[in-house]
Parts: sequence; structure tokens; C-alpha cells
Amino acid sequence: MATTTAEIKRTPATEQVLGAALNLFTEQGFFNTSIPDIVKASSVSTGSIYHYFRDKEGIARSLYETLVERMESSFSEIEATHATAHDRCRAAIALLFELTEQEPAVMRFMLFSRHKEFIPDQKPVCSSRPFVQMREMVVAGMESGEVREMTPIVAASAVFGGALRLIQLRLDGILDAPLPDYLDEIWQCAWRSVAV
Repeated sequence: MATTTAEIKRTPATEQVLGAALNLFTEQGFFNTSIPDIVKASSVSTGSIYHYFRDKEGIARSLYETLVERMESSFSEIEATHATAHDRCRAAIALLFELTEQEPAVMRFMLFSRHKEFIPDQKPVCSSRPFVQMREMVVAGMESGEVREMTPIVAASAVFGGALRLIQLRLDGILDAPLPDYLDEIWQCAWRSVAV
């Protein structure tokens, strides 16, 4: 039976385990990381890890769900504080760029890990609530007349695809400058591709 994030008690120990697992999974990969590796990196006992998470897959699932919930909350805040699709979409890209700079392991795990290989019962990340919210921002722009009528997934890909590619290039070490330095330029390209 799978452990869900809601079932895991939040304690300093569970947070240490999740932080250690995030770093190990992104540096070594899920399959090359063992429970003893997580014990060593987190300084949390093997017994506690099995008690809270049951197994390594439970750690990965909890980590994934925690990060999805965090991104969903951030996007909900953007939706609440920005009135237009233009401003919401730009703020979403700015948030993703800042997160990449401040917590690159989070973005590596969320965007580039093959979650289906180790937590097969999870939806793909592109079907997760934060990505749905991003598409909804664009659809709201169509409904308000800010965005041309087109297939919603195409419009969302046009708005966010370039930014996601820049994130990958930054994480791969291709871009030397911080991502916020590219925000205005990528945003102009993205918005022009869909604006009325």
C-alpha cells in the first residue's frame, strides 16, 4: 500500500530525509541511491525512515507530492495576486526561474526525473496540478480576449515552452548568466506568440 504525503507526519526528521533524498536522487539517480545512502546523508536512523516512509519509493512519492503541493500553492498565490493572463504567465515564468536559481535540485527532480520509473502510480509531471494551472492561466487569457483562440495545449506550450527549455539549459550548464537575466527577452517572445 502506497504512503501518501498526507499520511506522513511532518517532523524535522522527515524533512531531513526528504532534503537528503532530493539531493541524492538528483545527483546519483533514484536507482543508484540506497536507503543506507539516505541514512548517512540525513543522519536519520534506518528504523525511522522505514517507519515514516516504508521504503525508498515512499520517500520519492512523498518528495514528489510535497514539491507538487508547494508549486501548486505558489501558482495559486500568483493567480490571486495578478489580474491578467499576461501578468500571471509572466509571474509563473519568473517564479520558475527564481526557483531554478535558488533550488536547482528541486527543478531537476520535478522536471527531468523519470518519475514513472520509480513511482509508477503517479501522474506524469506535465499532468500534475501546477502544470494544469499553467495551462489554465493561458485558457483564461483566451476567455478574456488577451490570447488568440487556438488549441490550449499549443498556446500553453508557446507561452511556457521556451522558458522550460532555458531552465534545462541552465541546469545543464549551457547558460552562464542567471535565468532572471533572460526573463524580459523570453517573455517578449512567448507573449508575442499568443497575444491578440
